[in-house]
Amino acid sequence: METAGAQAAGAIGRRAFERAPAPVLIVAAAFSVQSGAALATTLFDEAGTPGTVFVRTGFAGLILLALFPAALRRRRWGPLRYAVGLGVALACVNSLFYAAIDRVPLGVAVAVEFLGPLTVAVAGSRRRIDFLWIALAAGGVALLGSPTVDVDRVGLALALAAGVFWAMYIVIGKRLGATWPLGEGLALSMAIAAVLVAPPGLVSGGVDIFTARILVLGLAVAVLASVIPYVLELALLRRLKTSTFGILMSLGPAVAALAGAILLSQRLGAFELLAITCVVVASIGANRDARPTVPAEP
Repeated sequence: METAGAQAAGAIGRRAFERAPAPVLIVAAAFSVQSGAALATTLFDEAGTPGTVFVRTGFAGLILLALFPAALRRRRWGPLRYAVGLGVALACVNSLFYAAIDRVPLGVAVAVEFLGPLTVAVAGSRRRIDFLWIALAAGGVALLGSPTVDVDRVGLALALAAGVFWAMYIVIGKRLGATWPLGEGLALSMAIAAVLVAPPGLVSGGVDIFTARILVLGLAVAVLASVIPYVLELALLRRLKTSTFGILMSLGPAVAALAGAILLSQRLGAFELLAITCVVVASIGANRDARPTVPAEP
């Protein structure tokens, strides 16, 4: 049983969370994701990118199942194919994104990856302005691939592929959210993703993956990159209109560039910063009248 002190502390924490400005919490969630990604890069030399993805996804799955244990106890929440599909999308987007940030700066990778959710945001739209947003974002990404910018082309391609699977994650996640309690669905999907990335992760990391340093840092990456953002974003979507939520989430590439500069000493040139700005402006514009999507960033 909880003590009176623990209950009082919990009540104070909940009130503080409810009163915190939504933009502050969204930026905190975004910075948590990118800080986790920055920390993950420190494991690449020892565990490889597949091993790092496995450690992060495995711990994230265990923590989310602990937070939402009903995901395993109740077998008929909704169609299992959506949970499996979301697990496949999670495994692919995280594997491709980590492979990308092993080659290109964090802010660049996130900007390119954002083409996925941006495309979903304007899909089916007949407004001419939405085609302008897509063109602006695509122009920014094209700028990154120009000969004047010294960015690894394979890394850009990996980030773009991650964006494709992020778009799939949103589409499948929307169906999952309509048939499952979202927390339980995400927990089960993350567990499925952990199983899928286990074989390449174990081959890549070998026995070194089970050293104390990698496990402790992998746990920190899972908390920063998965658990904290999911919890914050699930709660915030209940407080905000979808359009407002989407606009605030659009700050992701800018936050990633800032995190890369602070945590990884990644200094971006004028063209890279211009490209990131194009993607952020396009994403904000496209999300002004956004339709509901799944809340969490993969």
